[in-house]
Amino acid sequence: MTKHQGHIAKKRFGQHFLSHGVTIDAIVEVIAPKRDQAFIEIGPGLGALTYPLLACLDRMTVIELDRDLASRLCAHSQLQVIQADVLSVDFSKLAPAGEDRLRVVGNLPYNISTPILFHLMRFANVIQDQHFMLQKEVVERMVAPVNSAAYGRLSVMLQSHYDMHNVLSIGPECFTPPPRVDSAIVRMIPRDAAFAASSDRFHHLEDLVRVAFSQRRKLLRHTLGGWLLEKGFQGQFDLQRRAQEVSVSEYLALALQTEPQKA
Repeated sequence: MTKHQGHIAKKRFGQHFLSHGVTIDAIVEVIAPKRDQAFIEIGPGLGALTYPLLACLDRMTVIELDRDLASRLCAHSQLQVIQADVLSVDFSKLAPAGEDRLRVVGNLPYNISTPILFHLMRFANVIQDQHFMLQKEVVERMVAPVNSAAYGRLSVMLQSHYDMHNVLSIGPECFTPPPRVDSAIVRMIPRDAAFAASSDRFHHLEDLVRVAFSQRRKLLRHTLGGWLLEKGFQGQFDLQRRAQEVSVSEYLALALQTEPQKA
């Protein structure tokens, strides 16, 4: 266990605390906070990013699972602290009355980053943008272009909801304790997504993409072909390709064409 600022990093929470001042300044510059904006930080930890951001803001909300860390943060009058699992938080209820959409930031635990990203998709309509620190490999998968080795299920699902960019690389030496992987900051800007409005639509797209990438080395006629047959699909779609050769827009169009009709 590693102790930092009197707090022992807890492995079960995936805690790695930012501790490099120049890197923290670079992250704040990338985020570019403005005083009148509504900010939510996920996993503020010891406040390495929280307090530099707060210097540019009037107030902000932080979501922290660790009870010890949450109690520390409660001492700051400009912070609204939510001590909870972020997967249980309804972000649509966090925007202050009269405020524009939320800006969400955070150093996401590597062991639960994907569930958090998928949870936030449900609230894309109330979010202006998201800046997250993640494992570099995960960010590369998130932003991967079609027909690249990193392009997969995560790429398609996230790119169906967001425009995304890898905006900053961060080495392990910037953390206490240092993780065993490189990190990166990703910028995620929600867009008008065809499947954002309905959980049924989202799960339908998710099912389609899961089947398509279930055996990514095989042609889609061996995987997606049977799924389309079950859905009674009568349209045109080239199954003589592999899953990574199909663009996000094509997956979205196919999901719309195979969506069950409501009675």
